[in-house]
Amino acid sequence: MKRSEVKEKYKWKIEDIFSSDEEWEKTFDKTEKSLDFSKYAGNLSDSDTLLKFFKANDEFDKNLSRLAVFAHMRHDEDASVSKYTAYYAKVGALNSKYATELSFFEPEMARQKESYLNSLLSDKRFSDYDYELKRIIARKPHTVSEAEERLIGMSGEILGSFYESFSMIDNLDLHLPEIEWEGEKVNLSHGLYGIILHSSNREKRKEAYEKYYSAYTSLINTITSIYYGNIKKDVFLSKVYKFDSCLEHALFSEDVDRSVYDNLVAAVDKNLPAMHRYIADRKKILGCDKLYFYDVYAPLVDGVDVKYTYDEAYELVIKGLAPLGKEYQALLKKGYDERWLDVEETEGKGGGAYSIGCPDCHPYVLLNYQPTMHEVFTIAHEMGHSLHTWFSQSNQPYAKSQYKIFVAEVASTVNETLLLKYMLKEAGDASLKKYLLNYYLDSIRATLHRQTMFAEFEYEAHTLAENDRPLTKEVLCELYAGIGKKYYGEDIEHDYNVSCEWMRIPHFYRAFYVYKYATGITAAINIVNRILKEGEPAVKDYFKFLSSGSSNDPVSLLKLAGVDLSKTEPFEIAMREFEDTLTEFEKLMGI
Repeated sequence: MKRSEVKEKYKWKIEDIFSSDEEWEKTFDKTEKSLDFSKYAGNLSDSDTLLKFFKANDEFDKNLSRLAVFAHMRHDEDASVSKYTAYYAKVGALNSKYATELSFFEPEMARQKESYLNSLLSDKRFSDYDYELKRIIARKPHTVSEAEERLIGMSGEILGSFYESFSMIDNLDLHLPEIEWEGEKVNLSHGLYGIILHSSNREKRKEAYEKYYSAYTSLINTITSIYYGNIKKDVFLSKVYKFDSCLEHALFSEDVDRSVYDNLVAAVDKNLPAMHRYIADRKKILGCDKLYFYDVYAPLVDGVDVKYTYDEAYELVIKGLAPLGKEYQALLKKGYDERWLDVEETEGKGGGAYSIGCPDCHPYVLLNYQPTMHEVFTIAHEMGHSLHTWFSQSNQPYAKSQYKIFVAEVASTVNETLLLKYMLKEAGDASLKKYLLNYYLDSIRATLHRQTMFAEFEYEAHTLAENDRPLTKEVLCELYAGIGKKYYGEDIEHDYNVSCEWMRIPHFYRAFYVYKYATGITAAINIVNRILKEGEPAVKDYFKFLSSGSSNDPVSLLKLAGVDLSKTEPFEIAMREFEDTLTEFEKLMGI
């Protein structure tokens, strides 16, 4: 489908950011000309000058963010439109200049006496920047010279090119072949591949799986080179900033203690027998002599054909999130009515789904909606991101309004989990209940187990690179296959295609992002259980978290909602949720 064929109501209203391309261009020119932070250099020991710097930086960053969001969204509407590819590139170039302009800031602040920095923390004028000042103090041992910081800033576009190269392959240059589906020959797409994998037609699942992976493996040398380059970039930056490892660098950047990552991996590894049990159940229910990875998403419950139009799905999401209160439901309706969402899959459009925040404007959501149960939960998920953004921007000053990536998946997964439990409660027959229990199991498996598996792969791949081990295609595939066997067990066939799955994961180009999905669902399960048990007090605490932006470290902010990830208990609760759901499912299925 071409974008011009999509009804207006299903396109995001991008004019809420800039009314026209001409306004974007004028704003870009004005913002570019305003880039002048050198006048502050050498004067940050004066608190008045420092405050002016912070406020000027807020204003510039806000304008640049609006420009970047617009360019990103236009680019994702259709990546083949050169004009918006150029917009995207111009913003990247300006961002690189911005980073270069600010190269003096960290080194100069690192040279300040700690007594001066601590005095600013008690100065009410700097209340918007107190958390940033605490991070500046913490970063002092990892600060490089001004010349080094300037070089890193100048290289920003180059360092970010690995993801851009992969994205162009994944969205434009990947030659996905034709496949016959529902009586028509159509081009296989990322969205259609997901639909087929969730279908009950095993031969078609196998065909789609083999064709899909053949497209990726035909480019294995190129993608290996791009991914290895991305990892070498991570290693380079961790060394420059004086960290012992890429993981340490990533965790420090998020202000997250290593214990959280270790608690997650340890809890998932400890409880893998329940995962193996689920895979064995799947094999038994499907009646397969051999279970393959194209069987992992196949429906296990017959007689349930759950399909929703986008409008029906959105209405269901609003109903399912009733425990969060009328204000929350009203904001969901506002997003629908005022076109925060871009719904249809079209030619050249960015794949998958995401939410994106925009200063001085509401957030936006990109979808590639298909009439499946999974897509209903995708709406809930992305609107969770969006309303987290909404509450943080509404309750925090700009400097603290953008929450850290570590907590970014919490609100989205709270929405999914609440919706799932609502649908289970409302299920009118045993078949639908079985279906939903199976869906919940698959959601936890995909978000908690699978993302932790990804995290282990990332960690091992980066560790190899840190030890100067070349990451060839054979090394990466062997590494991925070994971790996959540990996670999925012996009741599934570990073929060559699945050993290449690492090739198609966009999040790997943002190292140590994926484990946050797993900590996100862990926190979400704990929050939802508390909301459903305690009601309004738990909701109020949850809204404190949603409204907290980046006013403190993310682990402390989660404590506002009653979850302490520095302890093992939340992870064990999440693991028990999976096992208890599996036991209930097995009982209903008569296994």
